[in-house]
Formats: sequence, structure tokens, C-alpha cells
Amino acid sequence: MNVEFLSLKKVNQRYQNELIEACTKVINSGYFIDGNEVKAFEHEFAHFCCTRHCIGTGNGLDALSLVLRAWKKMGKLQVGDEVIVPANTFIATVLAINENGLTPVMVEPDPTTFNITAQAVNKAITPRTRVILPVHLYGQMAPMKELIDLANAHNLLVLEDAAQAHGAKIDSQPAGSWGHAAAFSFYPGKNLGALGDAGAVTTNDDELAALVSAMRNYGSSEKYHHQYAGVNSRLDEIQAAMLRVKLRYLKEETTQRRVIIERYLHTIKNPLIKLPTAAIEESHVWHLFVIQSEHRDALQNWLANHNIKTLVHYPIAIHKQPAFQHLKHLQFPVTEQLHEKILSLPLSAAMTSEEVDYVISCLNSFQP
Repeated sequence: MNVEFLSLKKVNQRYQNELIEACTKVINSGYFIDGNEVKAFEHEFAHFCCTRHCIGTGNGLDALSLVLRAWKKMGKLQVGDEVIVPANTFIATVLAINENGLTPVMVEPDPTTFNITAQAVNKAITPRTRVILPVHLYGQMAPMKELIDLANAHNLLVLEDAAQAHGAKIDSQPAGSWGHAAAFSFYPGKNLGALGDAGAVTTNDDELAALVSAMRNYGSSEKYHHQYAGVNSRLDEIQAAMLRVKLRYLKEETTQRRVIIERYLHTIKNPLIKLPTAAIEESHVWHLFVIQSEHRDALQNWLANHNIKTLVHYPIAIHKQPAFQHLKHLQFPVTEQLHEKILSLPLSAAMTSEEVDYVISCLNSFQP
């Protein structure tokens, strides 16, 4: 048997006719930029996230960067201000901070949930701190109640990196609605994935929404009138149409993922493998199923030899990346140990029961 890590072909084949119909509708409309599909998706995704506004962007990195850029324009941030962020996130989170002339202050994650804690954030707050940027890593929400309380106590902004947490909730309140703003990615492999790059900002702040909307469109809210020095990062009309189709099935797919997760959690019994946990069940939508093992490389090779594809999210910590040589003196032992132990197993709503059984069987028979 051959088990792919994620077959986007199989995922999208389930909705192929609807996707083709949606794409054809856009082609026949003759409108390809900032048309009705973008407006409709923004309305539908804002409703899904329980926010007043959703602003489509070209990708998730731009969504993060545009919020920070808008806050600078609004006078809430200035060059050199500090942004607290987890050390084990994907590089895009820190790139958005750097791009805006802000200072990333990385903190260690909880080794069980992989997310930052209010305690770690509290210790990192200085007089220059202006933003807390929690990342809902692998689909599990950070402890937003505690982080919001902390932000309120210190008058800080909160920007959620919700790129992996579409539909996750705490007390029925969705990811994307907790902070002052949130950034989503719709990269094809996400739980809600486009058929190309796409992203969005969600917020309840009317001023921020208007500013981000203009900034993504060359700094213009009226054609050929440019109030700001903006960028070109608009959600593509065809991608919006694809996302509208797939948004209708997101809750169903999340349920299907959770069925697979239950089987993984209850039938992987190898003591050499540490399984992930959900602090709160509804807070985790399982974008990735990330195990830990002291024998990670041997385990990955074992699975590869049995035709099971796995990935490491992520193999190199940000402060160890060549792009961030100025951070190489920092030490994050928890983050570094995680990067040496973690392994992401195959997971998608398109996996068959036989594939899941095979993965579990190979995991349980592994010996280094």
C-alpha cells in the first residue's frame, strides 16, 4: 500500500464538479479582480468566524503583514516595537514582523500543546512590547482567554495567526474572532485550502478593516485615488470561488478528520511514540497530527520504507535559519528539542479506512 501525506487531488476530486462550475461562472462573468465572488466569500467567511469583517488577501503572509502595517499607519505601532511570538512557528510569522520594522521577541512553547502560554508571554513583556502574536499551531488554538486577559492588563494588541486553525473554537467562539485581528492562510494544504495561494484578515475593527482593504489594493479605496502607499495583495476572484465551494464542506471535513484522529489516538500503542493532545476538544481542528519520538529519523525512514509519506513541521527552528543569522545566539531548548522529535503523519478527510489501519499497524510494529 502507498499512503500519501496529503493527496490534494483526492481532496478536491470530491468537489470537482462544483469547483469546475464555480470556475466557469467566473470565466463567463468577465470579472477577475475584486468581483462578486470575492465579496461573497468575504461575507461568508466573516460569518463563519463570527466577525464583522473579512478582507481577502493574496496569501497568509500578506494578511499578517498588512495588519501590522495598518496598525503602524493608525499610530498604534512604530518601528522597533516588540511583538511576542512563539519560537516554533513557521517562518512567515516572523517575516511579517521583520517586514514592518518591528522586533520579534520569541518565547518557548508548551511542549505538550506546541503553543505559547500566558506565563511565557508575561515573562517576555517589556516597556517596548506592543503586540502578542499567538499562533494556533497544527490546528490547536493557543490559550486565548488567558492571553486576552494579559493583553488587556498591559494594553497590548493581539494578532492571531490562525493559518492552521479554520473552524477551531474555544467556548464556541471561533479562531479569528478573539484578537483585535487575525490572519488566515488558504494555502492548498490547509483545512480550508484554495487551488493556489490565498489569505484573509478577519477583524471587528471598522477602521482597521477599511485600511487593510485599501492597503491590499495599492493603497486605494477608489480607483486611481491612492490614500496610502499600499501593495498588490488581492484575493483572486477564481480562488474566492473555489473557497466558497470548499467552505460549505469544511465542518463535514473537520468531523471526518476527527474520526481519523480518534483512531490514531486510541490505537497507536507503540511506547516509543508520544501522541499529541487537545487541551480543549473543540479548540483543535487537527490541521496536522504531530507525534514525537526520540527515534524520529529512524521512524520516518521505517515509514518511508513501508510507502508511508511523512513530513516534519518544521525541521529547522527560525533562530537557526540562515535568513536570521542575527538571532543565532539565542537559545530555545524546548523548541530545538521539538524540532528534533516531531513528525507529522498522513491526515486528510480523503484518507480511506484501510490507509489509516495501515499507518497504525506500521507505527505499532516500529522498533529502532
